[in-house]
Amino acid sequence: RLNDSEPLRFLLDTGYSMTMLNGELARSLDLRRAGQVTIAGIAGDEQADVFEGARFDFSGVAFAPRRIAAFPPQNSRRPRGRDGILGSGFFKTFVVEIDPQAKTLRLHEPKSYTYVGKGEIIPLQFKTTTPFVEARINVPGRGPATGRFEIDTGCDGGLCLGSAFVAAHQLDKSSGETKGGVRSGVGGGMRTRLGRVPQLQLGGLTIDEPLANFFQDGSPVSEGFAGHIGMDVLQHFK
Repeated sequence: RLNDSEPLRFLLDTGYSMTMLNGELARSLDLRRAGQVTIAGIAGDEQADVFEGARFDFSGVAFAPRRIAAFPPQNSRRPRGRDGILGSGFFKTFVVEIDPQAKTLRLHEPKSYTYVGKGEIIPLQFKTTTPFVEARINVPGRGPATGRFEIDTGCDGGLCLGSAFVAAHQLDKSSGETKGGVRSGVGGGMRTRLGRVPQLQLGGLTIDEPLANFFQDGSPVSEGFAGHIGMDVLQHFK
C-alpha cells in the first residue's frame, strides 16, 4: 500500500534508478511536487516529475524513499499493467529475497541479516545505482566472451547484448537461427535479433542456451558493459 491506499502492483526492477509511479496515481495521492529528473533509458532520456512524501507499507514493513518520480500525464509511457516500479532505493534499503518459483518476496533488515545456505555467492559491483557482475559466455571451440553485465530484474528477457560486444565475439554467428525483434523501454525502442547463446556462466553456475537479444545498433547499457541479465535467466534461482 502507498499512503494508506488500496493494495497496488509494482514491478521489482534493479535496473531502474528511481522508484516510479503511474502519473495519475502520483497526483491522486496529493504528493508534494519537487521538480524534475532525467531518467536514462534503453534508447534515450526522458523527463519525469519528482515527488516527496511517499510512504510504502509491505505487510507491516515500511519504506519511505526521499523522492519518487512519475512521467507527466502527456507522456503515454507507464508501467505495463502495474501501478509503478520499485527501483534502486528499494533494493538499497533491504536485503531482498526473490523466489520466482514460489512466487514470494521476503524483506530482511540488512543489519541483522546473515546468509545461511549453500548458494553461489557472486560479488556485486555498482555503476551509480545499478548492480553488475562479471560473467562469461562460453562458446565451444573458442575462448569465452567475458564481460560486465548489469543485473536487471525489470527485463523479462534472458540476455540483452550490446552490438559492439556481439560483434567483437561474433556471438550472433554462434546462435543458430535468429529472428527480428525490438526491445522497448524509456526513450523508445531498438532493433534486435532474438536467438540463443551456447552457455552463460555466473561464478560456478552455468545456464545452457539462454535466450539472447542481439542489439543491431547501440546497446541496452552504457559503454564498457556487455549487456544485461534479465529474469528469463534469473528465474532459475532464488
